[in-house]
Amino acid sequence: MKSDKMKYAYTAVFTPNEDKTKYYIRIPDLPSCITTGNSLEDAVEQITDAAAGWLTVAEDEGLEIAPPTPQKDIQHTEDDILSLISVDTIAYRAATDTHAVRKNVSIPAWMSNLADKRGINYSQVLQDGLRAILT
Repeated sequence: MKSDKMKYAYTAVFTPNEDKTKYYIRIPDLPSCITTGNSLEDAVEQITDAAAGWLTVAEDEGLEIAPPTPQKDIQHTEDDILSLISVDTIAYRAATDTHAVRKNVSIPAWMSNLADKRGINYSQVLQDGLRAILT
């Protein structure tokens, strides 16, 4: 199912190594979304970043994004830790895709004159307005 959703919650499966100093992490609902972490805290950060990247690409490419599987239905071992992670792809894009794109806009002449007199930054106003609408 294609999604226009921008916020997601999925269960991540954290598999510790024998001395519980490193973790292998996967999100079963997102094929090939896997990573590792040097501690549980690092593992949470790593899988959240990996999921955000996976979901952002899926949104951009119009790929199917599976709904989350209930935790009781996720296969895991007795040593695994299951935890929900939350991903906001708009926040991820804002943090990672910072290159500017030039857009040509048209506004009424009176508005342009008044904005120029007041020293208004058109780009900032447009960004602020779009951010308010999109988030």
